[in-house]
Amino acid sequence: MPPGNSDGRSYGEDLAIVTVTYSPGDTLETFLDSVLKATSRPPRVLLVDNGSTDGAPERAVHRDGVRLLRTGENVGYGSAANRGVVEWGHEVGWVVVANPDIEWHPGSLDELLAAARRWPRAAALGPLIRRPDGTVYPSARLLPALGRGIGHALLGPIWPGNPWSTAYRQSDTALGERSAPWLSGSCLLLRRTAFESVGGFDCRYFMYFEDVDLGERLGRAGWLNVYVPSAEVTHLGGHATSRVSEQMLAEHHRSTYRYLADRHPGPLYAPLRLALRAGLAARLRLVRRAARRA
Repeated sequence: MPPGNSDGRSYGEDLAIVTVTYSPGDTLETFLDSVLKATSRPPRVLLVDNGSTDGAPERAVHRDGVRLLRTGENVGYGSAANRGVVEWGHEVGWVVVANPDIEWHPGSLDELLAAARRWPRAAALGPLIRRPDGTVYPSARLLPALGRGIGHALLGPIWPGNPWSTAYRQSDTALGERSAPWLSGSCLLLRRTAFESVGGFDCRYFMYFEDVDLGERLGRAGWLNVYVPSAEVTHLGGHATSRVSEQMLAEHHRSTYRYLADRHPGPLYAPLRLALRAGLAARLRLVRRAARRA
């Protein structure tokens, strides 16, 4: 059997949903409408709001089963998700953490729960994620090891089909149900005992890479991350990130450095960390320049 929660707590089999909001716009209504068709269970949704100014979370709480928790500021995605998970009582043993710009396909959440019964060691289960144009987003990936990560980071923007990016994204891997090193944090069904046994998301990641880090730590603790393509969602794309794309680009590179630097600590790796910092800074300048031209 998989390892248990380190503090000995046990949870029931109820399901709850946590979604982190930051002026989500109309996508939140789509999220809440679609989740009603995604599961036969009554909806229990907690909106953890990081400082929305568009009124969308306040409008949403008039729905049955929807609650609102205000953080008071933008504390980041992982920190807000952690706060949301602990708000639920011990009857809740399964928690969905999902972006508010996800549109659930009919029956998709029930399919994730069914897969959890097939995989008793599953800590995190993720659906097949489609882009708005219907294409599949590679959401079950390998861990970004240094060599593969550098190849993907340098060549991905100019040569999407390069072998390092293809390997990292597992683009050539069969779409069947399988375990994966990590799953996209945009939509996850989490076994609460497993999530809490590793301390949840690492709050040092403001945005990006908190899902990579979580998947790796769950695997190290003896749990599995399971990709379930029979469950489908569509990632519509967030209003919040599109408004502050420059800031998000910087945050992505900052999180990339933190993840890789954490795995190469100590004086011996100081030159490597320095090179990583310089290389990522140069890449950020190039990506920003390309984005402005586009």
